[in-house]
Amino acid sequence: QVQLVESGGGLVQAGGSLRLSCTASESIFSINDMGWFRQAPGKQRELVAAIFRGGSTNYADSVKGRFTISKDNAENRVYLQMNSLKPEDTAVYYCTADFYCRGRYWGQGTQVTVSS
Repeated sequence: QVQLVESGGGLVQAGGSLRLSCTASESIFSINDMGWFRQAPGKQRELVAAIFRGGSTNYADSVKGRFTISKDNAENRVYLQMNSLKPEDTAVYYCTADFYCRGRYWGQGTQVTVSS
């Protein structure tokens, strides 16, 4: 069973920055993709950003130009650098990873709160 542990959430003022980290308990070398979803109160969980095995990335339109996803295979870690944060970015952020032939795993989530 793969474990994903998120860190880096917190409270920040609008316009500020946070960096989320997600550390996998196993090597991420064989992942199909790894990324971040978020869920705000009363809303469905939505994709924020994803990074694929070859390094290509995908972003939600609402975060393009503000968020950057990256991964460190040596550290089994994926990062989400969030800049120019807005109150509407407030949500629980979940790390997810799809391991080749093993399925998708989810972290427990980390709260991000952006005050206006």
